[in-house]
Amino acid sequence: MSSTLMIVRQRLLFPSLLSLLLLIISVISEDASTIPTQNMSHKERAELREEARDMFYHAYHAYMENAYPADELMPLSCKGRYRGVTPSRGDMDDILGNFSMTLVDTLDTLVLLGDFAEFEHAVKLVIRDVQFDSDIIVSVFETNIRMVGGLLSAHILAEYLQKQADVMHWYKGEMLEMARELGYRLLPAFNTTTGIPHARVNLRLGMKDPQLKKSRETCTACAGTILLEFAALSRLTGDPIFEVRAHAAMDALWKLRHRGSDLMGTVLNVHSGDWVRRDSGVGAGIDSYYEYLFKSYVLLGDDKYLARFNRHYNAVMKYVSEGPMLLDVLMHRPHAKSRNFMDSLLAFWPGLQVLSGDLKPAVQTHEMLYQVMQMHTLIPEAWTVDFQIHWGQHHLRPEFIESTYFLYRATGDHHYLQVGKRALKTLQQYAKVSCGYAAVNDVRTGKHEDRMDSFVLSETFKYLFLLFSEPQDLIINVDEFVFTTEAHLLPLSIAQLGNSTFSFRQSDEHNVLDFMRTCPSSNKLFPEKVRKPLRNFITGSCPRTTTGKRLSALDFQASNADHLRAVYDMGITMVSVGDRSQGKAKSQEEGEMGLQFMQEMLELTKMQSINQLAQLQVRKFQEISAVNRLMAVAYALDDQSQDWTALMAGPSHFSPELIGEQFVEGDIVWARPLRACDERLHNAESLKGKIVVAERGDCTFVSKARLAQKAGAAALIVCDNVAGSSGETQPMFAMSGDGTDDVVIPVVFMYTLEFAKLSQAKLRRPQLRVRIMQMVEYKRWQIAKEAHQNETAAAAAAGTTTAMPKKKPEKEL
Repeated sequence: MSSTLMIVRQRLLFPSLLSLLLLIISVISEDASTIPTQNMSHKERAELREEARDMFYHAYHAYMENAYPADELMPLSCKGRYRGVTPSRGDMDDILGNFSMTLVDTLDTLVLLGDFAEFEHAVKLVIRDVQFDSDIIVSVFETNIRMVGGLLSAHILAEYLQKQADVMHWYKGEMLEMARELGYRLLPAFNTTTGIPHARVNLRLGMKDPQLKKSRETCTACAGTILLEFAALSRLTGDPIFEVRAHAAMDALWKLRHRGSDLMGTVLNVHSGDWVRRDSGVGAGIDSYYEYLFKSYVLLGDDKYLARFNRHYNAVMKYVSEGPMLLDVLMHRPHAKSRNFMDSLLAFWPGLQVLSGDLKPAVQTHEMLYQVMQMHTLIPEAWTVDFQIHWGQHHLRPEFIESTYFLYRATGDHHYLQVGKRALKTLQQYAKVSCGYAAVNDVRTGKHEDRMDSFVLSETFKYLFLLFSEPQDLIINVDEFVFTTEAHLLPLSIAQLGNSTFSFRQSDEHNVLDFMRTCPSSNKLFPEKVRKPLRNFITGSCPRTTTGKRLSALDFQASNADHLRAVYDMGITMVSVGDRSQGKAKSQEEGEMGLQFMQEMLELTKMQSINQLAQLQVRKFQEISAVNRLMAVAYALDDQSQDWTALMAGPSHFSPELIGEQFVEGDIVWARPLRACDERLHNAESLKGKIVVAERGDCTFVSKARLAQKAGAAALIVCDNVAGSSGETQPMFAMSGDGTDDVVIPVVFMYTLEFAKLSQAKLRRPQLRVRIMQMVEYKRWQIAKEAHQNETAAAAAAGTTTAMPKKKPEKEL
């Protein structure tokens, strides 16, 4: 028997894995003393299934009647979103190609719902109306998973219905040819030194579009979420080029892993292969790369993808997993956390763990996610390690419902039906509007956003419907298919078609250990026993989790309540003279941190020179700024004062960088209109040489910059439009452009709370002048000034004279 045949036979056993797992868990559950979750009756389950169906059609008909042939429905405006017609949202619009994306993305959901008549009608519309010869730049990743995947799945199901339901005999494979055409339009993106595709491509011009000349960066998930669709396209058309390019991209990514940790970063240079961002986790920027490693093994039967998945999975569970939480680390320093929040895209991870057979951590992480949902009503886009909101948006994403579905299929535990019911009712209450379902701009306020992504129809409602459906309710056996990351269905039988140009030769880079992973014993693994210890994980006394950040003596401030609490937890008590009370460390770990803190304090007391301490503080701040590239918007506290204050700001990728002691100074003036998205600013005549303020929204950052520059502004400050946002609680980011480097004025971004302080200062002093400079330079300036003042005071006390303080060097840009 050939090795290829053995692989195929082994892989074809996959459809029965979930059924077998369900049987095992069902037997185990009979031994459980109690089952606290209330079982859901067949009647209630059927009612929820029909409610999920109604939700789909409420959104589908709203799109078809008010938006088609647009790519998306804007549910608050109740009209379609067209590329180049609807006001631009910047890079977010790269998913749009004016190719009726929502309808194509939704086709296979109609088949699962059993609506053959509407499916046939929709297929005819797609064949008649959709075309790809457009001078539009699109995301390679999004176009592949939504459009290529949607066309392939619809083609496969159309041929299935021809045989099984005796319908659509007129269909002759038109959607497969459309998928092939679109695939060819994406191929120019793969012409890179590494074989890793560019993030974007022009549908008509390929990579010859002038805006793409400086295209360099892509995310790991963007490059690593191609293979399922491209392999299916090659095997269905007999054209091997798609699968060959996708395999090459996956091989190139694998070679870029950190050999010590087996982790991947999130952003890389497609030409050099250098990592741009070395954050490693399972959320945004990397999520579906892991998913496609495992599912490529399942769909294609290639063992090397299982080996690679296992290597990465073991690394994630070793370094990223913190109990039920998943916290990003640095790929080259895996014991150092790179951020203190989690994003909602990681909610897919428990579902992938179920498919790979690791149930216990899947149950734990899903329980954590469910508690986040209960705490905030809807799962926010991101939340901190203490489960406070980091980014408050909720885009009706499917990942949590997807994992809920797979956990129910694997365990049969009705708890997951109850979770799904709560998710369904919450969407009905907080997202449903008269014209579809609207994303929530902030889960704290419930304010809607004029947005309904295509995945709401292709994934969110699909998984809800499947969760409450019995196998006999469906016209196809979903166990015979692999769900892509966009929940499109690709049949396992694709592996039997083969690809004569691709060899499944065993790679020497893997050994037998890469194909083995010891999962926890399933004995007494009924999910309730796993969930029970986590029942109060968020709302009760949340277990302390090491975040990788320790309070150092250099950072300590006696006036900071958080710092006092931190040193108290270490067993250190701040006392006044005569106070004999003592602190006690909360744990051995905290005690060790306390000892280290006190050692640092003793070292600091030995530094008698103010200049030494100043240099240390500057060096510390340089380390922080090197990561965040912080900018400062500084101004004097009053017209006579020599005291200045600075507010935190973020830089931009498209404007000149203020280097060293360079700065820009000028009066600040508000743009009119404030959003600065019109062809001309109403107060353009008064902006020459001024620092202009514009609000985020309605158009891209770089568009605002060009408008301010055209008016003769010296610099631009873009203020956030999200209430309550702050650089103290949210990571600062660098504003991105569109690839054209024509902005010559500095541009910085300020969150709402920081900008409010600037606005208040402007109200008090209408002629307020500000300086924009590097934050580290501002800190160095302040430390030097304080040191000089101390020296002056010491000299005065000794009866000597000293020179006047030096002013800030006037190196204006």
